[in-house]
Amino acid sequence: MTTSFEEIGKMADRVRTIDLNTLLQHYGCTKDLHDKAKWRTPRGIISVTGYKFMNWTLGTGGGGAIDLVIHLQGLEFKDAVFWLYHNFSYPSVLKTSQKRLCPPKQILKLPQKNNKKLGKVTKYLRDNRCIPRKLIDSLILSGKLYADDRANAVFLLLGKKKKVVGAELRGTGNTKWRGMAYGSKKNLGCFYIIGKNSRKIVLCESAIDAASCAVLYPEYTAISTSGATVNPAWLQNFITNGCEIYCGFDNDSTGDMMADRMIKHHPSIRRLRPTRHDWNEVIQSSFL
Repeated sequence: MTTSFEEIGKMADRVRTIDLNTLLQHYGCTKDLHDKAKWRTPRGIISVTGYKFMNWTLGTGGGGAIDLVIHLQGLEFKDAVFWLYHNFSYPSVLKTSQKRLCPPKQILKLPQKNNKKLGKVTKYLRDNRCIPRKLIDSLILSGKLYADDRANAVFLLLGKKKKVVGAELRGTGNTKWRGMAYGSKKNLGCFYIIGKNSRKIVLCESAIDAASCAVLYPEYTAISTSGATVNPAWLQNFITNGCEIYCGFDNDSTGDMMADRMIKHHPSIRRLRPTRHDWNEVIQSSFL
């Protein structure tokens, strides 16, 4: 019997707020002795804050039980939903999880700007990421990019009337790190670089990839979805306006899977796969 898209959606709504700590315990993961928020897992050290998780070993994270199962098991979205539904959808777990994981309304808290750290951020983006200095300066001048007290690169997400609705954070030190500013609402806005043709769009997984793509395809507008997000709320407006849109997610199994799901939602979107793992690696390879 085939399960309809609507039925899968209802199942997903039922299981997405299952307690992440309960899931990690089920997988046999062990809590860190010195930090109760951290777990030792087969995929590295993962910390849990409410309904969000961060894998510090791999430098990636997500939100909700479905994302965590995909992360730990490498399952496709539908398979992760089915697995959760058949293993954890009993009332006692759901009742406890929903109380614990339905957070109060989050107010955006952007990192403090620190111009003294701007040189380190600029050097990292230019030397480590091979982003042209001219583009870096342009982003700084426009206010879309700045440095915080920890010398993180802060890429602002803009919504309607260019209102700031969040920020992508990228560490510039020796340890790979990426995240979002607390209270970011990536459904309401995005980081973008307008190309020569604003009606031709490439969707990328990160701000750095969007900047890299803008260098490779200056005629296109490059937009970051801040992670491989299938259907951000702002995307429909571009589709309704008849824009030519390409999904430029990473050239890996996750990127392909999420691109397929996006195209199922919006058949007019086409796949544009980087020749390397991501757009920034394409830029870097040209300097080898």
